[in-house]
Amino acid sequence: MLNILAPHLRWTALLVAVYVLLFFAFSNEKIFWYMYTFTMLLFMALSFVLGKIEDEVQTWEYLVFGIGYGTLTYGLIAIAYRFFFLFTDKAVISVEQFLTDFGPTSVWHYILLILIIIPGEELFWRGFIQQKLKAYMSPFFSVLASSILFGLSMSFSGFWLGVLAAITSGLLWGFLYEWKKSMPLIIIAHITMTVLLFLVLPLNS
Repeated sequence: MLNILAPHLRWTALLVAVYVLLFFAFSNEKIFWYMYTFTMLLFMALSFVLGKIEDEVQTWEYLVFGIGYGTLTYGLIAIAYRFFFLFTDKAVISVEQFLTDFGPTSVWHYILLILIIIPGEELFWRGFIQQKLKAYMSPFFSVLASSILFGLSMSFSGFWLGVLAAITSGLLWGFLYEWKKSMPLIIIAHITMTVLLFLVLPLNS
């Protein structure tokens, strides 16, 4: 029984730990970029050690699919934002507040996003948590559960639209990972969405 429970307790403890660290990261915008980067760097390393990262497609394929799905993800988020904007101006206020508190504002923020934060999020939520959940449920429900857990990680920011966006993107990238078995593809999709969201076509423009 202990041998069965040990792996379960191990990844559950890691999940609790990441939530605790993210709580502290979002609790103070002055330390956010340091704390969030540290958290993702730590759990990226643990995902490499404790999980199995898949990469079964060629470079051209993960670039094409990654950019395509990243653009699709951005489009869905932008449509949802415009939809909420029609009914309440709180959508605009919440986006502006989030960007003021936690949005990237310098070159080094974008460097951290591309090199550490985005790869760390994908390696942990899709490459580690999603795969561990498959030991207890079907791939469909493991994608659903890991996407919700990913969304909940944004809840500490108080940005409810960000929670919905994280769940939506988690579903798209989670199913894409199950289909293509390529972590670089998922990372490229995430980077593409982030570049569009913060640099090319920001929602508050």
